[in-house]
Amino acid sequence: MAKHIGPVCKLCRREGEKLFLKGERCYTPKCAFEKRAFAPGQHGKTGSRGSATRTGRESDYARQLRAKQRARRVYGILERQFRRYYETSQTRRGLTGLNLLQILESRLDNVVYRLGFASSRAHARLLVTHGHFMVNSRRTDVPSMILKEGDTVEVREGSRSLAYFKEMGDLAEKRTSPAWLGRDIKKMSGSIARLPERAEIDGNLNEQLIVEYYSR
Repeated sequence: MAKHIGPVCKLCRREGEKLFLKGERCYTPKCAFEKRAFAPGQHGKTGSRGSATRTGRESDYARQLRAKQRARRVYGILERQFRRYYETSQTRRGLTGLNLLQILESRLDNVVYRLGFASSRAHARLLVTHGHFMVNSRRTDVPSMILKEGDTVEVREGSRSLAYFKEMGDLAEKRTSPAWLGRDIKKMSGSIARLPERAEIDGNLNEQLIVEYYSR
């Protein structure tokens, strides 16, 4: 499975905002973004020459590209797979942009993260890849699995004796689970009650710009 293997803090710095890719660390003074809140590279402090016109205004293409890259990095998805999600969203009824965000939110690794069973999406991918979760009572190790309304997710019985999952309940209680998910911390399980509405998805994501980018 292809994945980003470079420093993830550089991704936040490139987007000019915290993407919370390292979970709890992003809320501490150790976060690299707190120390260097500018884009990486030799032109980081002065701004990238390729992202703005001579008047200093960012071009439409640059804004569209940044919106697409931000969404990719938030969910930890590479370009080819992200484009496939966009093409799938076009075939569904409704708004293409909202369909895309709902697909991204419905990924198994994101659902595990939203349920509070992992500190970040990258952590959730690792747990799923190691086979610690079951979907509809079947063990799976595919983080990109798209879940549907009514699907259930639970920690595998053989994994519940591990130290992390023994403490997971206390960690999960500190985080609020979104309304579109049902969660039972004691049973270490959750379910998809419905697809998320736009207001329940990250407001910093601009799906309209993403649609414009792929519609060029």
